[in-house]
Amino acid sequence: MAHNMEPLAKKIFKGILVAELMGVFGAYFLFNKMNTSQDFRQTMNKKFPFILEVYYKSIEQAGMYGIRKQDQEKWLDSKN
Repeated sequence: MAHNMEPLAKKIFKGILVAELMGVFGAYFLFNKMNTSQDFRQTMNKKFPFILEVYYKSIEQAGMYGIRKQDQEKWLDSKN
């Protein structure tokens, strides 16, 4: 019985590993896109503001300040 469980355990482990890798690469892609495109950050602000807030907090923790203010100023100017 235990011998029959090994292939199942390997499949489950591989599935979890693939899901984890997809999550890491997805998070990297999202962060990179937000880090390089102010327009994308504006889209994120409209659709998923909580994710943009995490982005702002993470870069501020890394010592990069002023991006939030620049975004807000540009978006305010574009409304006028």
